[in-house]
Amino acid sequence: MSSRVAQAARYAANMQRLSDKIFNQALPVGVSQKSARRIIRQMSEPPRELDRDFVHYYPPHVQMTYLTRYLRHLGLYRDEHLDFKEEFIRTQALRGKVKPQKGQGKRALTRAKLGLK
Repeated sequence: MSSRVAQAARYAANMQRLSDKIFNQALPVGVSQKSARRIIRQMSEPPRELDRDFVHYYPPHVQMTYLTRYLRHLGLYRDEHLDFKEEFIRTQALRGKVKPQKGQGKRALTRAKLGLK
């Protein structure tokens, strides 16, 4: 009699395992309860691509740069670092320390003097 009960219990356990496997409720072999809970929690959450806070975590740098440059061009925004760089280039040009443009260097000037071009 006890062998029939044991056999029935084994059969019930096998059927339960099969049912869990069919309906994706079984834990994979070698997975602990803690990692299984983590996997189940992650899979039950909505995808991160649909989470607005995750997708828009960083500000839109390209658009902000374009906007600030455009506002600076209109005179509505002052970028002190760009102002400093432009002033530095302007003072270098006044002192004659700016690289000549392509085709305006020493070699081009001597060729022009000789009438080769």
